[in-house]
Amino acid sequence: EVQLVESGGGLVQAGGSLRLSCAASGFTFDDYAIGWFRQAPGKEREGVSCISDTDGSTYYPDSLKGRFTISIDNAKNTVYLQMNSLKPEDAAVYYCNVLTGYIPWGPGTRVTVSS
Repeated sequence: EVQLVESGGGLVQAGGSLRLSCAASGFTFDDYAIGWFRQAPGKEREGVSCISDTDGSTYYPDSLKGRFTISIDNAKNTVYLQMNSLKPEDAAVYYCNVLTGYIPWGPGTRVTVSS
């Protein structure tokens, strides 16, 4: 079964850190470019980072550069998102998915940041 399962979310104080994980089953991540996305209440889902399947290059929006880091462990078929210096506006449900093709969205993992 093709599946994505995110984990690692939780409640953290502003300025704190979390590391999110996204485990894939039924396919291998190294065949795809992978992205992390988030959706806050009342807002549309937005991309927060991605990593290339060809050269491992990464991308972040300017607002997240220096605070978020995406990485991949192909042996574990798992993608990570290290989030540092968290702000209340980072609170959202976080998801991972491939950037091309179709993989069903996972349940996401909720990040709550207290001020």
